[in-house]
Amino acid sequence: MQQTFLFPSRTVVARTIRLTYAPLLMVGFGSAVIVIAGSSAPHLWIIAVVGAAIGFSAVAERVAPYQAAWNRGRGDRTRDRIHALVNESSTALGVLALPLLTGAFTIADIWPASIPFALQVVLALLVLDVGITLTHWASHRVGWLWRFHAVHHSVTRIYGLNGLMKHPVHQLIETAVGVTPLVLVGVPRSVAAAAAALVALQLIAQHSNVDYVVGPIGRVLALNEGHRLHHLRSAGEGDVNFGLFTLIWDRMIGTYVDPRTRHVKDGDLGIADDPDYPTRYVSQIIEPFR
Repeated sequence: MQQTFLFPSRTVVARTIRLTYAPLLMVGFGSAVIVIAGSSAPHLWIIAVVGAAIGFSAVAERVAPYQAAWNRGRGDRTRDRIHALVNESSTALGVLALPLLTGAFTIADIWPASIPFALQVVLALLVLDVGITLTHWASHRVGWLWRFHAVHHSVTRIYGLNGLMKHPVHQLIETAVGVTPLVLVGVPRSVAAAAAALVALQLIAQHSNVDYVVGPIGRVLALNEGHRLHHLRSAGEGDVNFGLFTLIWDRMIGTYVDPRTRHVKDGDLGIADDPDYPTRYVSQIIEPFR
Protein backbone atom coordinates (compact mmCIF):
# COMPACT_ATOMS: atom_id res chain seq x y z
CA MET A 1 0.00 0.00 0.00
CA GLN A 2 1.34 3.42 -0.93
CA GLN A 3 1.88 5.63 2.10
CA THR A 4 0.60 9.20 1.96
CA PHE A 5 2.44 11.92 3.86
CA LEU A 6 0.33 14.77 5.06
CA PHE A 7 1.79 18.23 5.42
CA PRO A 8 0.13 21.08 7.30
CA SER A 9 -1.70 23.52 5.07
CA ARG A 10 -0.42 27.05 4.56
CA THR A 11 -3.35 28.28 6.66
CA VAL A 12 -2.32 26.10 9.60
CA VAL A 13 1.32 27.20 9.32
CA ALA A 14 0.29 30.87 9.13
CA ARG A 15 -1.92 30.49 12.20
CA THR A 16 0.93 28.84 14.08
CA ILE A 17 3.31 31.65 13.13
CA ARG A 18 0.79 34.26 14.27
CA LEU A 19 0.58 32.65 17.71
CA THR A 20 4.24 31.76 18.24
CA TYR A 21 6.14 34.56 16.47
CA ALA A 22 6.37 36.98 19.39
CA PRO A 23 7.31 34.36 22.04
CA LEU A 24 9.92 32.78 19.76
CA LEU A 25 11.49 36.10 18.76
CA MET A 26 11.46 37.88 22.09
CA VAL A 27 11.64 35.01 24.59
CA GLY A 28 13.43 32.36 22.53
CA PHE A 29 16.05 34.47 20.77
CA GLY A 30 16.11 36.90 23.70
CA SER A 31 16.92 34.12 26.17
CA ALA A 32 19.72 32.91 23.90
CA VAL A 33 21.21 36.42 23.94
CA ILE A 34 21.08 36.59 27.75
CA VAL A 35 22.62 33.13 28.18
CA ILE A 36 25.50 33.92 25.82
CA ALA A 37 26.16 37.37 27.29
CA GLY A 38 26.11 36.02 30.84
CA SER A 39 28.54 33.20 30.07
CA SER A 40 32.13 32.99 28.94
CA ALA A 41 31.07 32.38 25.33
CA PRO A 42 32.40 34.86 22.73
CA HIS A 43 30.03 37.78 22.22
CA LEU A 44 30.25 37.19 18.48
CA TRP A 45 27.62 34.49 19.07
CA ILE A 46 25.22 37.28 20.02
CA ILE A 47 25.61 38.73 16.53
CA ALA A 48 24.79 35.30 15.14
CA VAL A 49 21.60 35.16 17.22
CA VAL A 50 20.48 38.58 15.95
CA GLY A 51 21.23 37.49 12.38
CA ALA A 52 19.18 34.32 12.88
CA ALA A 53 16.33 36.41 14.28
CA ILE A 54 16.36 38.60 11.15
CA GLY A 55 16.17 35.48 9.01
CA PHE A 56 13.35 34.01 11.09
CA SER A 57 11.43 37.27 10.83
CA ALA A 58 11.86 37.38 7.04
CA VAL A 59 10.43 33.86 6.70
CA ALA A 60 7.52 34.61 9.04
CA GLU A 61 6.68 37.74 7.05
CA ARG A 62 6.25 35.61 3.94
CA VAL A 63 4.05 33.03 5.67
CA ALA A 64 1.81 35.29 7.78
CA PRO A 65 2.08 38.89 6.52
CA TYR A 66 0.09 41.80 7.90
CA GLN A 67 0.24 43.41 4.45
CA ALA A 68 1.38 41.18 1.59
CA ALA A 69 2.31 44.33 -0.39
CA TRP A 70 4.94 45.21 2.23
CA ASN A 71 6.88 42.05 1.39
CA ARG A 72 7.69 43.39 -2.06
CA GLY A 73 10.82 45.49 -2.30
CA ARG A 74 10.54 49.11 -3.41
CA GLY A 75 14.17 49.69 -4.24
CA ASP A 76 14.84 49.82 -0.50
CA ARG A 77 16.31 46.43 0.39
CA THR A 78 19.97 47.26 -0.21
CA ARG A 79 19.56 50.63 1.48
CA ASP A 80 17.98 49.06 4.56
CA ARG A 81 20.71 46.42 4.75
CA ILE A 82 23.35 49.16 4.72
CA HIS A 83 21.50 51.08 7.44
CA ALA A 84 21.26 47.94 9.57
CA LEU A 85 24.91 47.03 9.06
CA VAL A 86 26.19 50.54 9.84
CA ASN A 87 24.01 51.04 12.89
CA GLU A 88 24.52 47.61 14.41
CA SER A 89 28.27 47.84 13.80
CA SER A 90 28.38 51.18 15.60
CA THR A 91 26.44 49.64 18.48
CA ALA A 92 28.93 46.77 18.69
CA LEU A 93 31.83 49.23 18.74
CA GLY A 94 30.09 51.15 21.51
CA VAL A 95 29.80 47.99 23.60
CA LEU A 96 33.50 47.25 23.06
CA ALA A 97 34.35 50.78 24.19
CA LEU A 98 32.16 50.54 27.30
CA PRO A 99 34.99 49.67 29.75
CA LEU A 100 36.77 52.88 28.73
CA LEU A 101 33.56 54.88 29.10
CA THR A 102 32.67 53.47 32.51
CA GLY A 103 36.27 53.94 33.66
CA ALA A 104 36.16 57.60 32.65
CA PHE A 105 32.58 58.60 33.49
CA THR A 106 31.27 56.37 36.28
CA ILE A 107 30.46 58.67 39.20
CA ALA A 108 29.02 56.03 41.55
CA ASP A 109 29.81 52.34 41.08
CA ILE A 110 26.44 51.19 42.40
CA TRP A 111 25.31 48.80 39.68
CA PRO A 112 23.61 45.80 41.40
CA ALA A 113 26.05 43.20 40.06
CA SER A 114 25.07 40.71 42.79
CA ILE A 115 21.54 40.12 41.49
CA PRO A 116 20.89 37.45 38.82
CA PHE A 117 22.27 38.39 35.42
CA ALA A 118 18.87 38.23 33.70
CA LEU A 119 17.45 40.74 36.19
CA GLN A 120 20.39 43.04 35.55
CA VAL A 121 19.55 42.95 31.85
CA VAL A 122 15.88 43.70 32.53
CA LEU A 123 16.90 46.65 34.71
CA ALA A 124 19.13 47.98 31.93
CA LEU A 125 16.26 47.65 29.43
CA LEU A 126 13.93 49.63 31.68
CA VAL A 127 16.51 52.44 31.89
CA LEU A 128 16.98 52.40 28.12
CA ASP A 129 13.22 52.44 27.62
CA VAL A 130 12.91 55.74 29.49
CA GLY A 131 15.76 57.56 27.78
CA ILE A 132 15.18 56.35 24.23
CA THR A 133 11.40 56.75 24.38
CA LEU A 134 11.63 60.35 25.58
CA THR A 135 14.35 61.13 23.01
CA HIS A 136 12.08 59.66 20.34
CA TRP A 137 9.23 61.86 21.56
CA ALA A 138 11.49 64.95 21.47
CA SER A 139 12.58 64.04 17.94
CA HIS A 140 9.06 64.78 16.72
CA ARG A 141 9.05 68.21 18.36
CA VAL A 142 12.57 69.62 18.01
CA GLY A 143 13.33 70.65 14.44
CA TRP A 144 16.98 69.64 14.17
CA LEU A 145 16.28 66.26 15.81
CA TRP A 146 13.40 65.62 13.43
CA ARG A 147 15.63 66.21 10.41
CA PHE A 148 17.72 63.19 11.45
CA HIS A 149 14.76 61.11 12.64
CA ALA A 150 12.84 61.72 9.40
CA VAL A 151 15.07 59.15 7.69
CA HIS A 152 13.33 56.42 9.68
CA HIS A 153 9.86 57.81 8.95
CA SER A 154 10.44 58.01 5.21
CA VAL A 155 9.64 54.30 4.82
CA THR A 156 6.52 53.44 2.84
CA ARG A 157 6.33 49.88 4.11
CA ILE A 158 7.13 48.36 7.48
CA TYR A 159 9.05 45.12 7.77
CA GLY A 160 11.51 43.68 10.28
CA LEU A 161 14.79 44.87 8.81
CA ASN A 162 13.82 48.53 8.51
CA GLY A 163 13.39 48.65 12.26
CA LEU A 164 17.19 49.00 12.21
CA MET A 165 17.03 51.81 9.63
CA LYS A 166 18.10 55.05 11.32
CA HIS A 167 20.35 57.97 10.53
CA PRO A 168 23.65 57.29 12.36
CA VAL A 169 23.51 60.69 14.06
CA HIS A 170 20.05 59.99 15.46
CA GLN A 171 21.16 56.50 16.48
CA LEU A 172 24.09 58.07 18.35
CA ILE A 173 21.87 60.62 20.13
CA GLU A 174 19.26 58.07 21.21
CA THR A 175 21.93 55.65 22.38
CA ALA A 176 23.81 58.33 24.29
CA VAL A 177 20.70 59.46 26.17
CA GLY A 178 19.68 55.87 26.95
CA VAL A 179 23.11 54.57 27.93
CA THR A 180 24.51 57.54 29.89
CA PRO A 181 22.64 56.72 33.14
CA LEU A 182 23.96 53.14 32.89
CA VAL A 183 27.53 54.31 32.35
CA LEU A 184 27.30 56.66 35.31
CA VAL A 185 26.51 53.77 37.65
CA GLY A 186 29.04 51.33 36.20
CA VAL A 187 27.01 48.89 34.10
CA PRO A 188 29.11 45.83 33.11
CA ARG A 189 29.93 45.29 29.45
CA SER A 190 28.18 41.89 29.43
CA VAL A 191 24.91 43.50 30.53
CA ALA A 192 25.28 46.26 27.94
CA ALA A 193 25.99 43.69 25.20
CA ALA A 194 22.83 41.76 26.05
CA ALA A 195 20.76 44.95 26.23
CA ALA A 196 22.05 46.18 22.85
CA ALA A 197 21.13 42.89 21.17
CA LEU A 198 17.70 42.87 22.81
CA VAL A 199 17.06 46.40 21.52
CA ALA A 200 17.80 45.08 18.02
CA LEU A 201 15.38 42.16 18.53
CA GLN A 202 12.74 44.56 19.83
CA LEU A 203 13.08 46.83 16.80
CA ILE A 204 12.65 43.80 14.53
CA ALA A 205 9.53 42.69 16.43
CA GLN A 206 8.19 46.25 16.50
CA HIS A 207 8.46 46.65 12.72
CA SER A 208 7.73 43.08 11.62
CA ASN A 209 5.28 42.69 8.79
CA VAL A 210 3.84 39.68 10.62
CA ASP A 211 0.22 39.59 11.68
CA TYR A 212 1.16 38.13 15.04
CA VAL A 213 -1.19 37.87 18.00
CA VAL A 214 -0.27 38.97 21.53
CA GLY A 215 -3.65 39.80 23.10
CA PRO A 216 -3.95 42.43 25.85
CA ILE A 217 -0.17 42.59 26.30
CA GLY A 218 -0.06 44.55 23.04
CA ARG A 219 -1.52 47.51 24.94
CA VAL A 220 1.38 47.44 27.41
CA LEU A 221 4.37 46.45 25.28
CA ALA A 222 5.49 48.49 22.26
CA LEU A 223 4.87 45.91 19.54
CA ASN A 224 4.08 46.19 15.84
CA GLU A 225 0.31 46.66 16.10
CA GLY A 226 0.79 49.86 18.08
CA HIS A 227 3.92 51.03 16.32
CA ARG A 228 2.27 50.93 12.90
CA LEU A 229 0.13 53.87 14.05
CA HIS A 230 3.33 55.77 14.79
CA HIS A 231 4.33 55.52 11.11
CA LEU A 232 1.13 57.04 9.70
CA ARG A 233 1.83 59.75 7.12
CA SER A 234 0.07 62.59 8.90
CA ALA A 235 2.19 64.12 11.66
CA GLY A 236 -0.87 64.52 13.88
CA GLU A 237 -1.76 60.86 13.54
CA GLY A 238 1.81 59.61 13.80
CA ASP A 239 2.71 61.48 17.00
CA VAL A 240 1.67 58.49 19.10
CA ASN A 241 3.10 55.32 20.65
CA PHE A 242 6.74 56.38 20.94
CA GLY A 243 7.75 53.58 23.30
CA LEU A 244 10.79 51.41 22.68
CA PHE A 245 9.92 48.47 24.91
CA THR A 246 6.77 49.59 26.69
CA LEU A 247 3.88 51.99 26.21
CA ILE A 248 4.02 53.09 29.85
CA TRP A 249 5.64 56.43 29.09
CA ASP A 250 3.18 57.11 26.27
CA ARG A 251 0.36 56.67 28.75
CA MET A 252 2.05 59.09 31.15
CA ILE A 253 2.68 61.85 28.58
CA GLY A 254 -0.64 61.38 26.78
CA THR A 255 0.60 59.97 23.48
CA TYR A 256 -0.80 56.45 23.82
CA VAL A 257 -3.36 55.30 21.24
CA ASP A 258 -5.00 51.90 21.42
CA PRO A 259 -3.68 49.74 18.53
CA ARG A 260 -7.21 48.46 17.87
CA THR A 261 -8.48 51.88 16.80
CA ARG A 262 -7.24 51.67 13.20
CA HIS A 263 -6.20 49.16 10.57
CA VAL A 264 -3.14 50.51 8.76
CA LYS A 265 -3.18 49.96 5.00
CA ASP A 266 -0.56 50.13 2.28
CA GLY A 267 -0.25 53.78 1.29
CA ASP A 268 -0.80 55.06 4.84
CA LEU A 269 2.90 55.34 5.64
CA GLY A 270 5.62 57.89 4.98
CA ILE A 271 5.95 61.65 5.49
CA ALA A 272 2.96 63.57 4.15
CA ASP A 273 4.83 66.90 4.16
CA ASP A 274 7.76 65.46 2.22
CA PRO A 275 6.53 62.73 -0.15
CA ASP A 276 9.70 63.00 -2.27
CA TYR A 277 12.08 62.29 0.59
CA PRO A 278 15.32 60.72 -0.75
CA THR A 279 15.30 56.95 -0.90
CA ARG A 280 18.97 56.08 -1.46
CA TYR A 281 21.35 55.56 1.46
CA VAL A 282 23.89 58.29 0.74
CA SER A 283 21.16 60.80 -0.08
CA GLN A 284 19.43 60.02 3.22
CA ILE A 285 22.67 60.52 5.15
CA ILE A 286 23.17 63.92 3.53
CA GLU A 287 19.56 65.13 3.64
CA PRO A 288 19.46 66.37 7.29
CA PHE A 289 22.42 68.67 6.62
CA ARG A 290 20.82 70.36 3.63
